[in-house]
Amino acid sequence: MSRAYIPFHRYSFNHLEEEAVIRTLRSGWITRGPQVEIFEKAICEYTQAQHALGLNSCTAGLHLALLSLDLQPGDEVITTPLTFVATVNMIVRCGATPVLADIDPNTLNISIEALEKAITPKTRAIIPVHLGGQPCDMKPIMDLAKTHHLFVIEDAAHAIGAEYQGQRIGTIADVTVFSFYANKNITTGEGGMLTTQNAELMERLRPLALHGLSKDAWKRFSEGGYQHYLVEEPGFKYNMTDIQAALGNVQLAKCDDLIAARSKAVNYYQTHLKSPLLRIPSEIPQIRNPYHLFMILLQTEELKISRDELIGLLHQKGIGTAVHYIPIHFHPFYQRLLPEAKAHLPIATDIAQKTLSLPLFPALTESEQDYIIDTLEALLSSNKK
Repeated sequence: MSRAYIPFHRYSFNHLEEEAVIRTLRSGWITRGPQVEIFEKAICEYTQAQHALGLNSCTAGLHLALLSLDLQPGDEVITTPLTFVATVNMIVRCGATPVLADIDPNTLNISIEALEKAITPKTRAIIPVHLGGQPCDMKPIMDLAKTHHLFVIEDAAHAIGAEYQGQRIGTIADVTVFSFYANKNITTGEGGMLTTQNAELMERLRPLALHGLSKDAWKRFSEGGYQHYLVEEPGFKYNMTDIQAALGNVQLAKCDDLIAARSKAVNYYQTHLKSPLLRIPSEIPQIRNPYHLFMILLQTEELKISRDELIGLLHQKGIGTAVHYIPIHFHPFYQRLLPEAKAHLPIATDIAQKTLSLPLFPALTESEQDYIIDTLEALLSSNKK
């Protein structure tokens, strides 16, 4: 009997999510409404953030956070090259110049030394990205930001439930943005959340997420009676819906249990992967990693096949994998925009063809992991130079 395909990701829903969505569908309100407010409050409680804004994506959160800076042509925003393109796309779409600082070869997060060297008089903000869920080393980042009067936006798309030195991610930077996309640790299908401790900033951002309207649409048509709206600043259609939030409320209640299951699977990988033809990125101390990803680095210089060829062979064996990420400076648009970037990014450039993310989700069984490990190590061994 052939083994069932092991996907890279499988979301964790059961009857509780189904019932929550049905209740919302029957409530008479499905767009932004009471469920979103409940979810925002729950996120505040979970992260200890003072303010939260439910959005249709993490990308929307990045966009709003950057817009709050009123960036001008020539302004620079520093981030990592090892991230999803949305991080850098939003910098460009806000009229600023992205500056890529190289990564730490051990953690794969942004290098503090490279970040410090990248700061210029034109720098306005820093966007550290918590790759795979592991928090960046935030204390030196915040220290640099304070010294140079810079705004910090944490791209925590992977990092709901993460902690740094006892503090939940969501409260350290000026703004934090989370993703609840389909493959994230908790999911609303599509969706995101922005958190901040700054009440004045939230007062500006909340209307921007819904066209710039002075009143939420659901409040305008609630039992309290119709209210006219006014627009102080043109905004966007970035709001989360109650259907999404209904999923989010159930998922958030499970978040720590889901993280525990992911951590168990990661520990199993770490304990049983023995091949000298790969290495596992290290972690900084005093963190809680929610393990959105389990990434390995292939020793490609010792292999007869490329990373992408290995991905194909694993697929043939019934194992789904992914790459996180094709570095920003490898994409044609950013090669044209930042032609000099590659020369300053030797570590990210070297690692680009070595990263591989293995299947990781709460329902992953040890039997499935044994098959993944045995298959991967057999393929590496048979393709050793």
